Amino acid sequence: MIPKLHYISQAATAALHLENIQKACSSGAELIQLDLEHILENERLTLATEVLKITSHFQTRLIIRSHYKIAIELKLDGVYLLPSDSSPTHVREQLHSWQSIGAAAHHLQDCEDLINSDVDYIVLGPFKNSTNDSIKALDLTAYSVVIETLKTETPLLAYGDITTADVNSLLDTGISGLVVSEAIQQDFNSIKTFNQLLGASSTGEMRHTF
Repeated sequence: MIPKLHYISQAATAALHLENIQKACSSGAELIQLDLEHILENERLTLATEVLKITSHFQTRLIIRSHYKIAIELKLDGVYLLPSDSSPTHVREQLHSWQSIGAAAHHLQDCEDLINSDVDYIVLGPFKNSTNDSIKALDLTAYSVVIETLKTETPLLAYGDITTADVNSLLDTGISGLVVSEAIQQDFNSIKTFNQLLGASSTGEMRHTF
């Protein structure tokens, strides 16, 4: 079962990652995605170990972006892969059988390829463009078309500058859940609002077995 709300910790320092993740877990986050892009390579395993202590205390799931070898070593809940990372098929062969794989997609073809690669869920976007996005944002119609065309049991989550005001319209497209960073980091209390809008209690999680 995959929670409907994923919080990405995208901090510039280890201390800020730990502070944000503590706040997110305290506010009811069910899953943390740890993005170590801005952390020096020789500090990543240490930070992930410290993060795991926090998430374990709160019984919050922890996945890591890209660095699947850390996920294996620390026995994290799973890994999230970008298009530039190793293929899901290769990573699946390395992971423990119970660890999940999520992957990023932008087009219908991306989604079809990932489904054929047996990922556990797909993160489709961006819904809105941030200053860092070089690819075109998807609108609500695009989400609806992709979901209607795929007719897949693989959960599709939306990402890209999503706020609580966007939740209902995104759910109307058939999307299964959301991946959020900025809106949560601006107000960790918003996790409760996101969860309420998503109906994301433990009994309302997507039924998807790894």
